[in-house]
Amino acid sequence: MGSSFRTVMAIVLVMAAASIFGTVNGEKKCNEGWECKGSIYCCNMTISKFFDSDMFEILFPMRNSPVAQAVDFWDYQSFITASALFQPLGFGTTGGKSMQMKEVAAFLAHVGSQTSCGNAASLRGPYAWGLCYNHEMSPSQSYCDPNYIYPCAPGAQYYGRGALPVYWNYNYGIIGKGLKIDLLEHPEYLEQNATIAFQSAMWRWMNSVKKNQPSAHEVFVGHWKPTKTDNLSNRVPGFGTTMNILEADQACGPNGNMDTMNSIINFYLNYLDFMGIGQDQAGPYEDLTCAQQVPFNPSSSSS
Repeated sequence: MGSSFRTVMAIVLVMAAASIFGTVNGEKKCNEGWECKGSIYCCNMTISKFFDSDMFEILFPMRNSPVAQAVDFWDYQSFITASALFQPLGFGTTGGKSMQMKEVAAFLAHVGSQTSCGNAASLRGPYAWGLCYNHEMSPSQSYCDPNYIYPCAPGAQYYGRGALPVYWNYNYGIIGKGLKIDLLEHPEYLEQNATIAFQSAMWRWMNSVKKNQPSAHEVFVGHWKPTKTDNLSNRVPGFGTTMNILEADQACGPNGNMDTMNSIINFYLNYLDFMGIGQDQAGPYEDLTCAQQVPFNPSSSSS
């Protein structure tokens, strides 16, 4: 009986291992439940293992305050569900645990800064008010640009919506195409569905603005090698260049808004503390700032 039991257990263990590990074209692939499937990145710790609902509450404690503008919209389940689309691509699953945690903190720092309604005088301080908004308040225009590839849908308005606010019809079209969701026809999805709102932000984080430019993900996790032009433009791997990609000259370079840049940096540093990583793990200041960087895409009125 002991021998038979060991044989059965060996078969079970082999079958279990086969469901988790495999190789495709010589590259190891792993599955980690519903959260991460069919990727080498899934062999690493998944986001829910180091960033749970309690941590989400610590980072965004005032999002459901009576004065917030998106009460009961944003939640952890929407975030982690959205992330399952991008974890197999390396979002929050690249490198060791420290890098994984820092990338999630960096992404959420952009989100927190972009959706905050707090300030220095606010209850619990300025960094407790991320995810206060899910859309632009009192938009001054419809953000409809004549574009034959992504034409405006009748009656649609393309003002800022989402976790990293999306503006203009062509940006809704590009992101919608990437997500396989018709955001051009239905831009309102980004203020009606928190999972889609997070997915659009993650898509922006994981994809470059233009061909031959890096994504925020690539520059943060070290998958980008600066060219000679980048070096001359003071663009280096790290958090600072994520602002260059996502904010351009609204935050970076000699014409950038220093307050915007410093707000995003401070959200990042505070989130590192909140997540137990510590600000000392953020790296040198020259990697955090983009003040001296030449923007990849200067003088853009849209994002």
